[in-house]
Amino acid sequence: MHEWALAEGVISTALEVAEREGLSEITAIKIKMGELQQIDLEIFELALREIRQSQMSMVTNATAELEKEAAVLKCRVCGREWAFGDAPLADEERESIHFLPEIAHTYITCPGCKSPDFQFVKGRGVWIDSIVGR
Repeated sequence: MHEWALAEGVISTALEVAEREGLSEITAIKIKMGELQQIDLEIFELALREIRQSQMSMVTNATAELEKEAAVLKCRVCGREWAFGDAPLADEERESIHFLPEIAHTYITCPGCKSPDFQFVKGRGVWIDSIVGR
């Protein structure tokens, strides 16, 4: 059910930005979601729609565009970058990494030098990429 909390956060942030920018209406919100969030898009879209409709405000008629960002890892030893999706992981391991990304080092090593010392450079979190309004 974290999709509802994320949707509430997106809408409340969009409203804060609109107020700060002096907008009277938000017409579109572009949202980016990192692959590691593992969001159920149907539930997230439903939550966005329901929350927008319940607001009775400047966000009621806004469209929401969702874009997924693939997770990318970078080795701190050799500098190689690779996609999280390319890592040979079982479903339980992917789920574990979703809840606690820091444990990825237990399951994944660099495909080049085999080091477990890497960082996620893309693909974490949910954020508003842009807001359009008038």
